[in-house]
Amino acid sequence: MKTVGLAEAKAHLSALLDAVEAGDEVVITRRGQVVARLVRDHGSAREPGASAWVQRLRRLHAEAPPMEASAVELVRALRNEP
Repeated sequence: MKTVGLAEAKAHLSALLDAVEAGDEVVITRRGQVVARLVRDHGSAREPGASAWVQRLRRLHAEAPPMEASAVELVRALRNEP
């Protein structure tokens, strides 16, 4: 765990985020008091849960009935409706 003051955190935010991404924890202080803790987000959308959503979307697309007209024809028909 690394502890830095607010001024240093502002000046070196990119490097601190690189450290957090690598698994380190960073504590930010203001006048000696802890005000924030930077930790890696283990529940982001890029984690394996996102692939389940993609699979569900692919399954929905595969199960949908084929369109009777092209998308262009469908848009033209919708534009021509009163």
